[in-house]
Parts: sequence; structure tokens; C-alpha cells
Amino acid sequence: MKRTPMIAGNWKMNLTIAAGVELVKTIHYTHRHPGEVDVVVAPPFTALRAIADTLNDSYISVAAQNIHWETSGAFTGEISAVFAKDAGAEYVIIGHSERRQYFGETNETVNKKVKAAFLHGLTPIVCVGETDAEREAGRVHEVINTQVEQGLAGLTKGQFENLIVAYEPVWAIGTGKTATGQQAEEVHASIRELLVKLTGQEAAEKIRILYGGSVGAKNAKELLSFPNIDGALVGGASLKPQDFVEIIKSAGAL
Repeated sequence: MKRTPMIAGNWKMNLTIAAGVELVKTIHYTHRHPGEVDVVVAPPFTALRAIADTLNDSYISVAAQNIHWETSGAFTGEISAVFAKDAGAEYVIIGHSERRQYFGETNETVNKKVKAAFLHGLTPIVCVGETDAEREAGRVHEVINTQVEQGLAGLTKGQFENLIVAYEPVWAIGTGKTATGQQAEEVHASIRELLVKLTGQEAAEKIRILYGGSVGAKNAKELLSFPNIDGALVGGASLKPQDFVEIIKSAGAL
């Protein structure tokens, strides 16, 4: 079935409020009509409200970069799904490899955050991916399957249909390395097969699986040409408006 491509830009810990507002204005006015593409930006929490307000009449939606699984409470420094939604977010990135690597994110906490996102009206973009060592050891599918099964455990069919999965090989994030289109497609197809087992063919065919890992203007078109690659979760290139627009154009040309 035809799935609407998504291009999501993860700004990570970059850009002040003013710089973020300027960036999204440039993207919007450079490319006013993206066609059948969903476009999302994920600014730092400090800029969420300002970016959401700036994009009020734009085709660009806003995501949070993370949430806590509890609604409120004694969790100093954390942001709940309620807060992110209140600040204007429609999506949330969950389980990014940097969260797993530096901040102790586990498949269990990913699962709790995914459920919290749905509970409070956010669409989760759930990240999975293997390290270089895991790939070299031939454990790619084992690692990915475990992350998907445990991270998405206990979801309803309706929740499965609305979530987004992002395959981000850890060895390709911020390194300049990227999986070939064929390598990425192989993993995406495997994830889709697993999703069929978890939630059935109908729901699995609706789930968008994005690729992330040094996606740029030069390689986006080739990556997005594969049948199970439904878009991209873009890091560094999302901070460069011309590059990000070129990636959006690549998706719009599908």
C-alpha cells in the first residue's frame, strides 16, 4: 500500500529559540508546497512553543525529542508527554540511540514512554538500531527484533497503525557513514515482517519505517527509492535549510 513519506529533522542539542525560528521560516518559505510528504522538526524543549507557534499555518509539524513516562511528579529535569503536548508537539522521538547510550534508556523505558505518548495524544517515533560491534557479530536482526518486540509490547492494533518506527544503525549516526540503500531496505523489510507477526498484515502495512543515519541531500533519493523505506529521520542535515529542503523534495518526488 502507499504510505505517505515522512521527513523528520532531529535538531538534538542545537539552536537557540531565535535561530530555530529563523530555520523553520527559511524551510517553509524556500519550499512552500512539499506535496504528499509529512514534514516534522524536533527542536530542543526550550524552543518547542516558539517553533510550534511559528509553524501554526505551515505544513511542518513539531516533535519533542524525548518524554518521561509519568504524567507529573518528583522527576527533576524531566518533561512529560502532557508538557510536550501543551507546548505544541504532535510527535515525540523515543529511544534514540543517544538516549540509550548516554542516559540509560532501555527497551522497558521505551515501552513505557510509547504508551505515555499515546495516552496523551502524541505520535511516537520509536528508534531502533544496532551498533558496529553487533553488526560485525552478525546480530543485526536479533538486536533489532528484541528492541521492536520489547519496545512495542502491549500496544493495541490501533496504536500500532499510528506509530512510526525509525531504523538508525548506531554506527551511521553522526559518523558520515551510512547504510547502503540495499542494507537499509533489508533491515526495514525484516522489521515489517516482524510487525506483521506482532499486529497483523493490515496494521503492519500502515506503519511507516524511517531510515536515519547520516542522511543528506546527496543520498536521500537513493535511500527513499526502496519500498520499505518510508522516509528519513535526519540529524545534522536538518540544521541546514537547503539540505533539508532537498531531502523533502526527494521524498515528494516518490
